Amino acid sequence: MAKEWTLGEKAAGLKKETEYALLVGLITPNVTETQAHEYLDELEFLALTAGAVTMKRFTQRLPHPEHTSFLGKGKVEEIKAYIDRHEEVNVVIFDDDLSGKQTNYLEEALKVKIVDRSSLILDIFAARAQTAQAKAQVELAQMKYLLPRLRGLWTHLERQRGGIGMRGPGETQIETDRRLVQNRVKALELKLLDIDRQFQTQRKTRGELIRVALVGYTNVGKSTLMNLLSKSEVLAENKLFATLDTTVRKVVFDRMPFLLSDTVGFIRKLPHHLVESFKSTLDEVRECDILLHVVDLSHPQYEDHIRTVQQTLLDLGAQDKPTLMVYNKIDRYRETNYDDLLDSDTKRHLEQELAEYLQHTYGDLVIISAHSKEGIDQLREKMDRMIKESYVVRYPHQAKAW
Repeated sequence: MAKEWTLGEKAAGLKKETEYALLVGLITPNVTETQAHEYLDELEFLALTAGAVTMKRFTQRLPHPEHTSFLGKGKVEEIKAYIDRHEEVNVVIFDDDLSGKQTNYLEEALKVKIVDRSSLILDIFAARAQTAQAKAQVELAQMKYLLPRLRGLWTHLERQRGGIGMRGPGETQIETDRRLVQNRVKALELKLLDIDRQFQTQRKTRGELIRVALVGYTNVGKSTLMNLLSKSEVLAENKLFATLDTTVRKVVFDRMPFLLSDTVGFIRKLPHHLVESFKSTLDEVRECDILLHVVDLSHPQYEDHIRTVQQTLLDLGAQDKPTLMVYNKIDRYRETNYDDLLDSDTKRHLEQELAEYLQHTYGDLVIISAHSKEGIDQLREKMDRMIKESYVVRYPHQAKAW
């Protein structure tokens, strides 16, 4: 089954109607079996966000991915046998990036669509993009993702064979495609530069106000918290990457104004090109005065999520900004971790121990539930103090009414 690719057309990705998928992950010396299953949990949520229902998961222990087939041939045959028994399966999703050569081999062997983690995330971003900036950023990431895979994806000509007259046309066509993609990349980069200049002008006109940015892993409740603090109506869904465009709102605490921004969520194994393409959107993070790092405390891998966000902030050069750790969803944490027989004193003691551990490990914190509004008053008090301190640092000679 050859993969047809027509330049100029947007990647179709997953269809709008429900698709039935198999998930595949590798257990390597750098990835334990437990981690591999955690990554597949997240991959299943990504697939669900994109409109796919997971039928079964497959894992294989290998020292490294196979160069041509990614998996061992026995595992490929096992997956093929499952697909033959379940005709509704029409896509196999891999938790790692595949080369064009690996994608072609797997499509021919399995006779279904092959999607890797990066192309799945790009598909979700493409579906979520609403503004001209987000659409251009996603298309730029797609073009950069496609560029090194052109040779593997180009299959409308005969496969390359030796002999006179068999090399030129194919190579010429591939070079033409590469040039077209490169030209499109340059055009999109220029367009994004123009959009970024407009946003820089907007940011300059915001005057003296202190800027606070919500950052965190995807689907931790940033948009819900944004709505609560700013009394606005930012889209908040229980899906990954519900927010792509940075939303900025002016908020006033006891006559003290500041700007609050909601940014795109981070994720493990976020495609490098996607981070590059969204750098202009993430300028809001680089240029802010205070970070509110929102964490889903109820998630089993919340500490892994914290490390992922901290690494992304390091990559953005924003790791040294004043940061308040906001541990959200404490109500769901209790539902998941507390036995009904525990008395209230024991629960309070456990939560106190948890807070002390988090404070010692990750710094100043507040534990809240944006859903039930628990801890919001404490959050406002800590934000109020941090914002006032930032105003004093920025304008030490100006007396502020607040």
